[in-house]
Amino acid sequence: MRVVVRTVSELCITAGAVIVLFVVYVLFWTGVRADRAMDDQIDALHDQWARQGRGAAPSPGPSAGAGGGAGSAVRVTPYGDGRPFAVMYIPRLGFTWNKPVLEGTATGTLKKGLGHYRGTARLGGTGNFSVAGHRRTYGDPFKDFPELRRGDAVVLTDGTTWFTYRIDKGPYKTVPSDVEVIDAVPRKSGYTRPGRYLTLTTCDPEWGHSHRLIVWAHLDSTQPVEAGEPRALRR
Repeated sequence: MRVVVRTVSELCITAGAVIVLFVVYVLFWTGVRADRAMDDQIDALHDQWARQGRGAAPSPGPSAGAGGGAGSAVRVTPYGDGRPFAVMYIPRLGFTWNKPVLEGTATGTLKKGLGHYRGTARLGGTGNFSVAGHRRTYGDPFKDFPELRRGDAVVLTDGTTWFTYRIDKGPYKTVPSDVEVIDAVPRKSGYTRPGRYLTLTTCDPEWGHSHRLIVWAHLDSTQPVEAGEPRALRR
C-alpha cells in the first residue's frame, strides 16, 4: 500500500511540475520570445526604410476587394506574405506601445506582431484596413484592448507617411463567424458610405477565444515623416 501511495504521490508531483512549467511557458517565455521577435521586425523595417531612402516605399492605395474601383490606374506593390510593412502606435495603451504590422493572420505571423487581413484595404487606402492581434500570449499585444475609447488615436507609419486614425466605435463584442466586421463598409460600425477605415480585432475573453472584440476608426490625417511625429504621439 505504501508503494502505491508513494507512486501516486510522485506522479501527482510530476504532473504538478509539468503544469507549472507549462504555465510559465505560456505566461512568460512566449512573451519573451514574441517581444524579441517584434523588436526584430521593427528593426528590420527601419533598416529597410533607411536603405530605400525616404519616399521609396510603395504609395498607399486600394487593394483588390477593398473599395478600389474597377479599372483603377493606381498600381501598388503587394505586401509580402508574413513580412512587416508598418509600425502601429496606440497612445491609450502607453506611449512606449508600438507593434509591427505584418501581412496575413496565420498563426506564425501573429507570433511576431499584428496581422493585416489579406484582401482588406492597404494602409491609408480607400476601404477597411483591418488588423488582428493576440489578446494574451505572444507578447500580449492587445491585452488592454477593452480600454480603447471613442476618439483615441491609432497611428501607423510605413516609413514615408504617418497615418492617424480616430476610433469611432468599440470595443464591440461579437462572435468569430461575424466576418462582416472587416467589410469595406462594416455594417455594424455605423459607417454608411465608402471611406478610409481601420478595424482592429482581438479575442475575448482575455484567456479564451469564444468571442471577438472590435474597434472601428476612420483616417483622420496624414503627414510625411519629414514633418516629424504627429500630434497624437507627442507627450
